[in-house]
Amino acid sequence: MFHHQHHWRRAAMAAREFGFHGRGRGFGRHHGGGRRGERVFDQGDLRLVILKLISETPRHGYEIIKAIEERVGGAYSPSPGVIYPTLTLLEELAYVTVESAEGGKKLYRITDAGDEMLAERQADVDAIFERMETIHERFEGPSPRIFRAMRNLGGAIRVRMTSGALTAEQLDAVVSAIDEAAAKVEKA
Repeated sequence: MFHHQHHWRRAAMAAREFGFHGRGRGFGRHHGGGRRGERVFDQGDLRLVILKLISETPRHGYEIIKAIEERVGGAYSPSPGVIYPTLTLLEELAYVTVESAEGGKKLYRITDAGDEMLAERQADVDAIFERMETIHERFEGPSPRIFRAMRNLGGAIRVRMTSGALTAEQLDAVVSAIDEAAAKVEKA
């Protein structure tokens, strides 16, 4: 009974792989597009995507995150909090094995059972990867990593500006740091 509940709980977590608790994440105001409610992954799709990527070559969790982000042109970057529980679920289902690699990282390899499951779901896998390719072709916004960095900078400026009066030297330092960051971005 406990074992069944454990898998149900993990499956429920994996069901929220994309779309914030089952609601579609739009590519509207956050990503420069005009659509709301569009989903990349339906329930269970991320498991298939991860399994397919691992079938191409054994991968670390971080490599899976980057591969998914590349496949959708930066329109979505799954968090470690989504990827690692899904990898654990795939391991518990015996679809992947885990090896220790250099630096204490885990390397995930597909099993025969994982290959069989992919073969059984080949049409679904193909459809998911076609959707990912379509999103990659359509997406025109900056990478989610750029949005995160912009939020970090804005947050740091807000905290600094609301934490009390700045001396002339502190103000000069803040302005200089912002100008320096802008110059580096222009040259990148």
